[in-house]
Amino acid sequence: MTAYPLRRSIHVDGSEVGDGHSLPDTLLLEMYRLMHVSRSFDRRALSAQRQGRLGTYAMLEGHESVQIGTALAFDEDDFIYPAYRQHGVQIARGMPLDVILQYWRGLPNKDWDVNTYNMMSIAVPIASQIPQAVGHAYAARLRGNDIVTGTYFGDGATSETDFHSGLNFAGVWKAPTVFICANNQYAISVPYEKQTASETIAQKADAYGITGFSTEPCLQSSSRPSARRFAPSVLELIDSRPQTRRLTLTGAGNDCRLERPNRTRWISGSCE
Repeated sequence: MTAYPLRRSIHVDGSEVGDGHSLPDTLLLEMYRLMHVSRSFDRRALSAQRQGRLGTYAMLEGHESVQIGTALAFDEDDFIYPAYRQHGVQIARGMPLDVILQYWRGLPNKDWDVNTYNMMSIAVPIASQIPQAVGHAYAARLRGNDIVTGTYFGDGATSETDFHSGLNFAGVWKAPTVFICANNQYAISVPYEKQTASETIAQKADAYGITGFSTEPCLQSSSRPSARRFAPSVLELIDSRPQTRRLTLTGAGNDCRLERPNRTRWISGSCE
């Protein structure tokens, strides 16, 4: 089996690993701006949900670099199939904030035009968007359209049948799809080691004849040249910070005051 060592370009303290990156300052500033906008939007939306102004809301805090770095690697014509936490990807693709909020308020959303933003609507059922992304990529290739599709999901989605079906089809058809897994070590209520025995998510790609990469979120910005270089492939982005896992455990659809004791090891005792 192929070895999947963890790739890293920045240490936890912010210092660069090796030669670091080769991105221009203008792109780095734009990435930072989009990350800041994404987090600000996320916190305001969470506040609105706690006030009862949104029915439910899936937080992205802790996933900003995962989403912005990868989103900017896709071309404008490429098509994205998100899960339910990819607000940063939507923002990076140019979707107005009010359009995103219309979805979470349960309002008729005629402004979410999938052809304008090349972004499918949010998929709440876990992993259901993965085979759709592969089918889209395969159909586009048959039509002679030079595009890549990208699909986002968490580590828990890799235990779903749709994940394996999608990777199998991508491997057999050589469909140009990039599978982006945000691995925060906890699938809402199940720790990583209790939902898969694989050392990494990336190595699951071996079984389907496609390439896998395992890295920390700070590195995916180096994939800016083109997502086409990596399709089809599985890109596992690992975030093991306690803050991200704590936020995963206290999803906005839950009452954080009712969290079970064995699920509050990263919770300070408040809803913040």
